[in-house]
Amino acid sequence: MKRFEKIGIIKNVSSSWLGLVVNVATGIVVSPYILHKLGDEAFGLWVLVFAVTGYYGLFDLGIRSSIVRYVAKFSATENNLELNRLFNTSLCIFGCIGLVLLAVTGVGSLFIEKLFRVHASAVTTARILFLMVGASVATNFPLGVFAGFLEGLQKFYLINLINVTSTLLRAILILVALHRGHGLLMVALITVSFPFLSSLVNMFNVFRLQHLQLGPSYVSKATFKEIFSYGSTTFMISVADKLRFKTDAMVIGTFLSAAAITPFAIGSRLVEYGISLVDSMVQIFTPMSSHFHAKGEVDRLRSMFIAGNRACALIVFPICAGLILLGKPVIQVWMGAKYVSASYPILLVLLIPNTLRMAQATSSRILFGMARHKTLAIVVFAEGIVNLVLSIALVRPYGIMGDAIGTAIPLTVTCLFFLPQHLCGILGLRIRSYLLKAFGAPLLLCMPMVACLLLMQRWFVPHNLLQLVVQTVIAGGVYSAFVYYFMFLKGPLNLRTPEATARDNGQPLEEQAAVATREA
Repeated sequence: MKRFEKIGIIKNVSSSWLGLVVNVATGIVVSPYILHKLGDEAFGLWVLVFAVTGYYGLFDLGIRSSIVRYVAKFSATENNLELNRLFNTSLCIFGCIGLVLLAVTGVGSLFIEKLFRVHASAVTTARILFLMVGASVATNFPLGVFAGFLEGLQKFYLINLINVTSTLLRAILILVALHRGHGLLMVALITVSFPFLSSLVNMFNVFRLQHLQLGPSYVSKATFKEIFSYGSTTFMISVADKLRFKTDAMVIGTFLSAAAITPFAIGSRLVEYGISLVDSMVQIFTPMSSHFHAKGEVDRLRSMFIAGNRACALIVFPICAGLILLGKPVIQVWMGAKYVSASYPILLVLLIPNTLRMAQATSSRILFGMARHKTLAIVVFAEGIVNLVLSIALVRPYGIMGDAIGTAIPLTVTCLFFLPQHLCGILGLRIRSYLLKAFGAPLLLCMPMVACLLLMQRWFVPHNLLQLVVQTVIAGGVYSAFVYYFMFLKGPLNLRTPEATARDNGQPLEEQAAVATREA
């Protein structure tokens, strides 16, 4: 890999992780503060409204993914005319979608109390909250074109740094507002303002990096067809993802109550925080795999498939083990002891299948980059339907646990019996070889950390933040030491120079290179 490619990957991934750390840290601080200041009913209403407006993302129609793909293609070939057509056409499409969503928001706010079980005293607040959040999402549709351009240019670090600044400022203002006695609507106003401001900064950066021109003459019917030919399959996956991961709050709010969403949200949010570290890393693989596929470099795609999923597993496996063993004290310290009994089982049920999914996060990105994601779309859409049906069927007899089980079963089936076999078939790899190379080392390297946590819990179970931090740091240190030694010094991510390794092995450099080639 060329030096500038490595530097770009490091900048993008490190900035993504910085953004993740800031996002998780602020969420850990702000979420319990909002919950305890506003109460279960208001917090559940907050989660419900954001879950409902989250479905507005379906109106993306796969256009955002098309922008990323074709910006990368046209910028690489320096085709400025097509870039301008892509920019103006996508801006026109998203502008029209934004107007439609504004109308949907206005109408939906009039019937909010009929759609969900909202307490009579909270109807006015729910209506205003829905208007604010829905209008914000609608406005950010056309403005989101600029973030898509930055991703296509592989300038993830610019987006991430903007988001870090926005997240910190937003968290500070929310804490100040709650401290001064302001309520849910002020918190919502602060929350929806910062994405708009961030989009304006993205717009400035795009115009700074690219010579783009605005004008109706650049709106192209051919570009419109090209966008939708790729984006239609992505749209199906977006719909599936909404069914898979965004229906829980709506199902619970419809069949139980808004207050019941709170313990479910606590458990599920911990899972989201845990897997988001992988999510923030794998976004770079879509444009990279598109590049390799366009050049016919199948060997590099295979290497990315194995090494990328190995990297995902090295991150998500210890997080999974840590949450299983420390989940109860984490919930107790974070939100309070009264939520442990209801939220920890939700955490466990959702954690395992999501760990299986995120350990293979590179797989779907490669399919997107190769434009081979049609079969994936069909499978995950079917999974989403089964998810929704099971969740509705199980939520009444089993409560929020039934909803979690309805999500976990189909997700586990997809991750175990479809995704590995499908990618190995496309790339011409044996499934057993892939599983051993990608997941063997991460599983073994987790064992010392798990043993360390079990030993420490025999001495004391953490009940406060300091004790929790102590156990986490010690276990994390043990895991990091083993990963560094076996993966970076002795294993496939060897950081030593070939000359130094050859000296240690007593081999001529040429002979060692020949051995390494045969092993690869």
